[in-house]
Amino acid sequence: MSDAPWKNAHRAAVLQGAAAAALLALGAWQGVAAIASPQGQQRLRPALNLEAFLSGRMTGAVNHVMAHELPADPLLRAAGGVFRYNLFHSGGPAVRVGCAETLFLAEELRPWPEADLAMGARAEGVRRLRDALGARNIALAVAIVPDKARVEAAKLCGAPRSAQAEARHDAFVAALRGQGVEPVVLLPALLAVEARGGAYWRTDTHWNQEGARAAAEAIAAATEAIPLARGEDWRTAAAPQETDGPGDLLRITSLDRVPDALRPRPDRQHAERTEKAEDASDGGGLLDEAPSPEVALVGSSYSVNANFHGALQAAMRSAVVNAATAGGGFAGSAATYFSGETFRQAPPKLVIWEIPERVVAQPLTPAEQEFLRQWEARR
Repeated sequence: MSDAPWKNAHRAAVLQGAAAAALLALGAWQGVAAIASPQGQQRLRPALNLEAFLSGRMTGAVNHVMAHELPADPLLRAAGGVFRYNLFHSGGPAVRVGCAETLFLAEELRPWPEADLAMGARAEGVRRLRDALGARNIALAVAIVPDKARVEAAKLCGAPRSAQAEARHDAFVAALRGQGVEPVVLLPALLAVEARGGAYWRTDTHWNQEGARAAAEAIAAATEAIPLARGEDWRTAAAPQETDGPGDLLRITSLDRVPDALRPRPDRQHAERTEKAEDASDGGGLLDEAPSPEVALVGSSYSVNANFHGALQAAMRSAVVNAATAGGGFAGSAATYFSGETFRQAPPKLVIWEIPERVVAQPLTPAEQEFLRQWEARR
């Protein structure tokens, strides 16, 4: 009887064993590399003690590192993003794919529970803040940033949009007016820019530089009756080299590091920067103290993208303190600014509060509820 079958079986077993050993070694290397990475060390360091071990926090920290910091994780995520986009025309749970390689944040399209109550509470909180600032002779201008999905609705091309999302912008404007607050409605200005070519990035949820400039000019026009020293000149310069736009939706879909042939083309821009024009007639020395800016800006990532802050200063011809923060949502940056030293020591004459439409119907967070309660107590 030939021993070939036995040899073949033995060879197959050896190969399987070698493959299993290689996979185990790869897995071990992935785990060790994740734990040894700077991000892994930062996550684990607070949990490296007996109390954390006994309470289970150490195990939780290790599990988090293993789930999020594996060296192969970006490659696997990118492969999943390419698979979803090219086979199913999908951006995953957080992103909807429209036409003309346009991506939308799913958050803009979905309904939220008890949206009317949330919008009503926020509108009342805005009114209370307006009244409290007014008692100190500080004006408040509330600017509503419409959803990209609203301004570029024609590019949704079948991406489902809830009836609540469709009505949300006008509903919140009405809620504010019901409280006696007249908001700065940016929608007409952004629709005009969209008609000329586009007010938002295709692969990012924020307005582009043209949209940001139009919004800044609309705010300046809406607040021109407020007495401010509007005599400053500002100059905007565009970078000579064209670069990719921000592309946050590419990052969310894990398509930010794959070849262009496998994803929507990145936006391109000549990044703009606005600075105060130097005036040789000023004659000021280095030690001269400049007056505090009369305008403060609080808001979300819209206020820190696409040179909106610079465009606002140029449109208003006045320096603006930018206290907005990325991820600020409805009131994150406002809460920080009004409780900080800058507001206490150098209060402005005008506060511009930029609020994204997409956040106003979401349930109030505990931090937002606390912020609104503070202004209720100060009436």
